[in-house]
Amino acid sequence: MTAIQSVLFLLLLAPDPLGPGDHTRTLTVGNIERSYIVHVPPNYDHDKSSPVVLVFHGGGANPQSMIRFSGMNAKSDEAGFIAVYPAGTGRFEKLLTFNGGNCCGYAMRNKVDDVEFTSQLLDDLATVVNVDEKRVFATGMSNGGIITYRLASELSERIAAIAPVGGPMGTQTCNPKRPVPVIHFHGTDDENAPFKGGKGKGVSGTDFYSVEHSINAWVKANGCNEEPVVTKQQPKIDDGTSIIRKTYGDGKDGAEVVLIEIVGGGHTWPGGPSRVRFLGKTTKNISANDAMWKFFQKHPMN
Repeated sequence: MTAIQSVLFLLLLAPDPLGPGDHTRTLTVGNIERSYIVHVPPNYDHDKSSPVVLVFHGGGANPQSMIRFSGMNAKSDEAGFIAVYPAGTGRFEKLLTFNGGNCCGYAMRNKVDDVEFTSQLLDDLATVVNVDEKRVFATGMSNGGIITYRLASELSERIAAIAPVGGPMGTQTCNPKRPVPVIHFHGTDDENAPFKGGKGKGVSGTDFYSVEHSINAWVKANGCNEEPVVTKQQPKIDDGTSIIRKTYGDGKDGAEVVLIEIVGGGHTWPGGPSRVRFLGKTTKNISANDAMWKFFQKHPMN
């Protein structure tokens, strides 16, 4: 086979690039078939590299429910990043979890390697869209937030920054190869993953680490100031919540750790479209999507 024939053969084997819209991809990781949904925004240009935001669903949820819960597709369309919704594993098709360390469910009990899954997902994604490898970010709700912390620790060479929502670290320590900026959103009245740690009302039975543990671990790992700059935001909407922003700056390579403390907030997505009463109050005084995207833009990988 000539060189030209070899190139043509490889081109024939290469998957077709994805255009705007929603697409489901599958891959096999450790003998387990895994999947994820890719949302490509309308203004996507395959000739230009695009940032990627991985959006991990909570425990007992799935990518489709996370799309509705977070409203992240609308932010993707507005800002121009590619939104990716990984699917966890479980005995039931739509009740899925990720192995974040001490949580949760099927994935934890079966020691599913969700770090390797994410790594292979990123490899697969790069075959169908033009990924800016310096701007791959991760966010997630609850169990999805917990797995973002694990990715920041164990896949720091590929994850530029993270934005966990209502999900603390699931490990005692973190050991990133490089500083990973963190913006963490958490309601003080979260009864599922309690702000101060311990067992919540959820069915997982997890004894959660506290938000303080998570923040302190990453302040140390990123070499940030131990004392934060505290800003209290005046409520714009009288919904029983208020916002306190704690910024730990001056970290290595410009890294910082930010805690968005939602006073009165529940186990919910700040500014999100979904309001589930038994999860507590959803603040409208800040948009997690807007705040994290602004943070992500500030912190591409060096």
